Amino acid sequence: MKKIVLALAFLMSSMLVGQTYASSVNINKATVEQLQSVHGIGEKTAKAIVQYRKKHGAFKSIADLKNVSGIGDKKFAKMKKEVKVSGATSVSKDKKSKDNKKGAKAARAKESKKDSKSKVKSKDKKKSKDKKKGKKSKDKKKKKS
Repeated sequence: MKKIVLALAFLMSSMLVGQTYASSVNINKATVEQLQSVHGIGEKTAKAIVQYRKKHGAFKSIADLKNVSGIGDKKFAKMKKEVKVSGATSVSKDKKSKDNKKGAKAARAKESKKDSKSKVKSKDKKKSKDKKKGKKSKDKKKKKS
């Protein structure tokens, strides 16, 4: 009875903390897109995993991910609960939509950054034109004197 109560308490606490992972990705069969659904894996890392898998064969354990360039202890700690070396790959819809929102947000930020850069460039052009005009008017005054 105590074991059941402890198990329920553990499940409830994990729900409160929000550390439940709905996706489970088989690193030996997953595509680049599926790998990107894992916390801590972006496009570059996903491509590195697939490249490593093609060159060295199937991963024997998830710890073998540390052999992939760009994956160290910190990144591995983020992803280890969501990856496996056998079975089917399942990616939650929530995770996909969250990633899409992140991607859209990043794209908006990038556009905003471009806009601000173009504004700075146009201001710089204005300043240089104003300086040239100022220089010309000074030259005219000197000639008149």
